[in-house]
Amino acid sequence: MPTRRDLIAGAGLTAAAGITGLAGLAGGSRGARAEEPAGAAFRTEDGLYRQPWFLESFLELGPDLEDAAAAGKRLAVMWELRGCPACRDVHLVNFAVPAVTDYIRERFAILQLNVIGALDVVDFDGETLSEKALAAKYGVRGTPTIQFFPPGPEGLAARAPREREVFRIVGYHEPEAFRRMFAYVAEDAYREMPVQEWLRG
Repeated sequence: MPTRRDLIAGAGLTAAAGITGLAGLAGGSRGARAEEPAGAAFRTEDGLYRQPWFLESFLELGPDLEDAAAAGKRLAVMWELRGCPACRDVHLVNFAVPAVTDYIRERFAILQLNVIGALDVVDFDGETLSEKALAAKYGVRGTPTIQFFPPGPEGLAARAPREREVFRIVGYHEPEAFRRMFAYVAEDAYREMPVQEWLRG
């Protein structure tokens, strides 16, 4: 079933920078990709790498969080940018390690967004704004940045944007450290200790 992103891309209503890598409709939309081995990262026509298991979304954060929770997962938003070497390494190095990918896939729904993108996203508080404006609202300045949110939406809309997150990964980290940062959220360790202490354990 096509997502809203697919439909927008297929209609040609977005700027090239706004497409963030969902597989497009047949017929050559910007999100389309060449055939790749099953499970492999692929590169979309807008230049972002993407995992085939990433969340396909109508770009409404509240429902995405609720759907993730219903599936027993946590919602993470991964901000990327075309030409970002660290973003490439997350996909081609970290996600190429089965233990990393399997751990994350089982516990997280990852929504990929473009830090300079033009697609409309509905924030937890109901505000609709472009990907680029949403990144600015949350103070996302570099890529890759991965935001993690609470297990449920209760009270989230009333909080300031940065207070909605429980944790954030900025930049590239080696595969096992990367996996353990996801574990820091999955195991609710952020409630008890700083991430540096967790990683030393």
